[in-house]
Amino acid sequence: MSGQFSFSFSGEDIEADEQADVNSGALPGSQPSTSASASAFPVAGLPLLPATSHDIKEMLSKLPSKIAFSLLDVDLDGQKTIQLARRELWDVRVQLMAEEDEGKTEPGLGNHDVKTGVYEGGFKSWESSVDLVKVLASLHPFTPEAKKFSNIIEILTPTSQLGCGTGLPSLALFQWAMSSMASSVSFILADYNPTVPQLVTLPNFILAWAIHHRESLPLLAEAFSPEGELDLTPEILAAFQEFLSSRQISLLFFSGAWSPEFVSIITNAQSCTNQSDTESATAIIGAETIYSPFALSSFLETILALMQHEKAHGKVAEALVGAKRLYFGVGGSLDDFVLQARERGAIVENLREETEGVRRGVVRCALP
Repeated sequence: MSGQFSFSFSGEDIEADEQADVNSGALPGSQPSTSASASAFPVAGLPLLPATSHDIKEMLSKLPSKIAFSLLDVDLDGQKTIQLARRELWDVRVQLMAEEDEGKTEPGLGNHDVKTGVYEGGFKSWESSVDLVKVLASLHPFTPEAKKFSNIIEILTPTSQLGCGTGLPSLALFQWAMSSMASSVSFILADYNPTVPQLVTLPNFILAWAIHHRESLPLLAEAFSPEGELDLTPEILAAFQEFLSSRQISLLFFSGAWSPEFVSIITNAQSCTNQSDTESATAIIGAETIYSPFALSSFLETILALMQHEKAHGKVAEALVGAKRLYFGVGGSLDDFVLQARERGAIVENLREETEGVRRGVVRCALP
């Protein structure tokens, strides 16, 4: 087996792939005729990518002059709707193809959407990330009576093609933080592939900021085109950085496999942010991160280590995990995650159940 998968592209990737996933019960993006278990990460003989931190200023300098985007409407259980901007997949692919023509060899979409152990699918948006947005909305973050999140650690899955690299839950929190004038918030965003934060996660945060301020910031008045594109001029990128600085909002980006080194670089980065408010909480968010036994074990070790670190420093931390109840053919399941987490002494609470189509759920995991 080559470990390479191809599936059709569309701007509305979550809707297009969701129906295929419901019909087949298979992993999004995999071919039904392929043995999914053979693609379970890691790949024998292929080393895992090392844990790496990325400087936001350098990332901003590598952005193209404009990006194309679309809006995803998320119905918050009939109460209201939130719109999340996402860079178009075709636009990402155009950039990657151009970079390949320039001789760059970083892994990306290329002719295959997933290359097991090389590119792990973080350019796509997945169902459970939308479930997490709905759960987060029910918590009413950044309101006076709600628990204050000063750190949001979104684990943009470093295993297989089940990724939430578009950052939908964190984008929702970012938008709510902007609307509520919240400050001193740290977003820690990680994906297996460094190209994913560079090409979709960071651009999506810029889009969220630009759309939120397009009526109040004259600089943005001419930046949006009728075709659904945003110019990324040096002035706009500077204004974005100024906004983050003025509101004390940190965007920290990481890549690489889950490991003790991965946990270490994240906790070291946290120590450099504003941690003076001991009454605030850290939210660890993961969608579709437990599709195989290896992924489940690695993810559980990672979130337990992060929560233990926060507890040791007198801070409250919890993990919100969205996943399918069962990943057919690869051995992962939400029930197994709950069982293993409880065996390790964690407190696990069911927050949401989706019964239409492929069954999914969201759980909260915390230490006693």
